[in-house]
Amino acid sequence: MFAPLIDRYERFGIHLGLERIQHLLDLLGKPHLKVPVVHVAGTNGKGSVCAYIASVLITAGYRVGRYTSPHLVDWTERICINHQPIDAAVLTQLLLNLEALLTSTQPPTQFEVITALAWQYFAQQQVDVAVIEVGLGGRLDATNVCDRPLVSVITSLSREHWQRLGPTLADIAGEKAGVCKSQRPVVVGPLPPEAEAVVKTKIAQLNCPAQWPQPARRIEAPLDANSSLEALSWAEAEGVTFPLSLPGDIQLTNAAVAIATLKQLQLQGWQISAEAIIQGMANTRWPGRLQWVQWQQHPLLIDGAHNSAAALGLRQYVDSLPPPQVHWLMGMLSTKDHHDILKILLQPGDALSIVPVPGHSSAEPQTLAELAKTICPQLKRCQCFPDLETALEDAFKVESSTSSMQVLCGSLYLVGQYLKTYAPTV
Repeated sequence: MFAPLIDRYERFGIHLGLERIQHLLDLLGKPHLKVPVVHVAGTNGKGSVCAYIASVLITAGYRVGRYTSPHLVDWTERICINHQPIDAAVLTQLLLNLEALLTSTQPPTQFEVITALAWQYFAQQQVDVAVIEVGLGGRLDATNVCDRPLVSVITSLSREHWQRLGPTLADIAGEKAGVCKSQRPVVVGPLPPEAEAVVKTKIAQLNCPAQWPQPARRIEAPLDANSSLEALSWAEAEGVTFPLSLPGDIQLTNAAVAIATLKQLQLQGWQISAEAIIQGMANTRWPGRLQWVQWQQHPLLIDGAHNSAAALGLRQYVDSLPPPQVHWLMGMLSTKDHHDILKILLQPGDALSIVPVPGHSSAEPQTLAELAKTICPQLKRCQCFPDLETALEDAFKVESSTSSMQVLCGSLYLVGQYLKTYAPTV
């Protein structure tokens, strides 16, 4: 019942700014001021970092809210307490209650509404802390309403959403740095030089204690690791040794940022033991990102890879696994940087199946196919399909799958469609 109600707000589009969200929160009694917050911004890695931090804090015994976007299958995924999504009936009632209070002639956006409901739910449920992911940018994002976060985080930065955030990395960095607050701790992952300069200037202006962790390094499993953790990859960052449950080299950066954030919380008196960090990192799950699933008993790798930085992470992971040739199943939104993503992912000998992304502003498959053949003329084949199921059936034919790895990517919405259709429990 919730989806049709919240979908009514989609027509109001995306409009950055804090006036409307502040009005909603005022109507609800300022719930955002009742919840300690870890605020996580960045182009890529936000979700993974939120998942790591929340998992460790839960393992340490805290009651933890987690707010992320977008969802893969259901709106309730966005608002979780101790890993459990909000009940759909509860979320529906919260929305109805909010609508009964609405008096503004300027309607809120869909993201502003769901963000306000998240704050209200976390306050009502008296969470010890909420780990909040920025939706878009930072400075004018609807989540950016707290003046004293426990820690502000910027995971990474690349050229995405430049139409709204500005054409250069420096412009985008200025927006992301808007999550930094006066004299409050900031943890920042590796950034391009021009972005780093902007963020450092903002940090200096606000007198923020700042930490710039380097990516973790892989190490052998400790001799005292228990048997259930031995099979995991292990890493070290910020003087902490921990297991990595999420695949891909990009997680060396994400995990290091999460560990640095947890250490900032320790400095503030949060009781987070070494054992909680080890077990919490091992327990971390983040569906739809470098995730192996089964389609009719066939292995399939799924990943959003919806911008160039994420595409690079996916290509690097794929290249670490045999065989070298890949059968890509892809769909992309019309707003994405198609050229750069395709250039990063495609290599001679690969196959490409292109599908539309249903229910969203999808790039035209035939246009993507023509672009792909221009970028990589040595593709083994490049075809368009009317829907994902048809493309999957074709990709897993014996004659087309014997020497390739099948990878579904290009849009988190497309990955979500797969999970909703073929793996309904995420």
